[in-house]
Amino acid sequence: MQYISTRGQSQPQSFSEILLGGLAPDGGLYLPASYPQLADADLTRLRGMSYPQLALAVLSYFITDIPAADLKAIVDKTYTAAVYCNNRPGTDANAITPLLVLEPGLGLLGLSNGPTLAFKDMAMQLLGHLFEYVLQKTGRHINILGATSGDTGSSAEYAMRSKQGVRVFMLSPYQKMSAFQTAQMFSLQDENIFNIAVRGVFDDCQDLVKAVSNDHAFKQQYHIGAVNSINWARIAAQVIYYFRGYFAATDSNDQPVSFTVPSGNFGNVCAGHIARMMGLPIRHLVVATNENDVLDEFFRTGVYRPRGSAHTFHTSSPSMDISKASNFERFVFDLAWRDGGRIRRLWSAVEQGGAFDLTQEQDDEDTLFGRVPGFGFRSGSSTHAERMATIRHCQERYGLMIDPHTADGLKVALEQRETGVPMIVLETAQPAKFEAAIVEALGRRPERPAGMENLEQLPQRFEVMDADVEAIKHFVAVRV
Repeated sequence: MQYISTRGQSQPQSFSEILLGGLAPDGGLYLPASYPQLADADLTRLRGMSYPQLALAVLSYFITDIPAADLKAIVDKTYTAAVYCNNRPGTDANAITPLLVLEPGLGLLGLSNGPTLAFKDMAMQLLGHLFEYVLQKTGRHINILGATSGDTGSSAEYAMRSKQGVRVFMLSPYQKMSAFQTAQMFSLQDENIFNIAVRGVFDDCQDLVKAVSNDHAFKQQYHIGAVNSINWARIAAQVIYYFRGYFAATDSNDQPVSFTVPSGNFGNVCAGHIARMMGLPIRHLVVATNENDVLDEFFRTGVYRPRGSAHTFHTSSPSMDISKASNFERFVFDLAWRDGGRIRRLWSAVEQGGAFDLTQEQDDEDTLFGRVPGFGFRSGSSTHAERMATIRHCQERYGLMIDPHTADGLKVALEQRETGVPMIVLETAQPAKFEAAIVEALGRRPERPAGMENLEQLPQRFEVMDADVEAIKHFVAVRV
């Protein structure tokens, strides 16, 4: 399996070659040169597998340059009941991602059972082991520069804190995460973990990471790598649980299923797009946004119009407070017949603060936007009031407490359901991470897992900085 850039100007690379680097040299994102195609017999073979077996089978399509025995050891070390401790009534402790049936035809895929209580752990734990393996094999070290809107940062830091040859520099928007999310990151005292609170919003943090990654001399000199969802390994790991959710919700391979995915940076739903391209019978991928509804606007109108910091709302589902979805480029690359030149032109407008309109991009028989329904995408959005009402509805009707991001997903899923097609909502995080929102919605605090009761009272270690590329590069340079 070889990987190509969405911008079309980088040489094909192997999985291990792209693992540590993040962005391609031409500024694009890596994707497989072609997607594996699964037939009915392949789905039947995968259907009865445990999560580790399924993970190995799916990843083996994408990772062909790591010996099979070594990849199996990495997978077996990653996906264990000890790491993903399922503490939900009525679920199998070994399920890793249990499907909770809310009512006939409506389910919630539990993805928040990892060490930081967020779905990001599903991929980040694997990424940590992959990094360690490749670094040890090559005798190299890496300095990870990442950006987080709340959950990626803690997942990355918890996955990398014990890894040899790895330092983590994590940028987050200053005072714009929940108190729990902030404490999870900033309370870590490990010498290889550095937290930088940036005056601005998540998009500013993401832009800084991309700017540093595009300084090829600096990136090479200081061994800069990435763990954000621009890293293909993150997407590949998330493809696994779409297969798992599909098999849990169906009895045979001729049954379609739809997924609703709370979305900010488009990484999670992009993995669903990959699974669908591989042949998984997904009818619709429903993109659920909050008030920062840039993605919903696109799927309704064909216009992709990222917003600046001043027009990005700070909401009660803060991990989705994103107005420039970096993984969206991967989908548009497929939508545009994998035309790297066209992607360079479209994203040149975006990078200059503009927008693009795919209703004006002609295809042979239609516009590019006219091709979107063929990829199964739909969308919707949620407001604060709707989010709070959905949290209450879920508690009252199903006896289940959900976090505000998952509530955005459930609200949109209820609007988009189709008779006869199971709808699965992807869970984002456990409600304990967003206590203020839960108190507002339900009038009581969510329970916390053992050991996290007084997280906010722990000493915190972080630096507050402006959104200045040169200052960030200096911060990294003097600490490696």
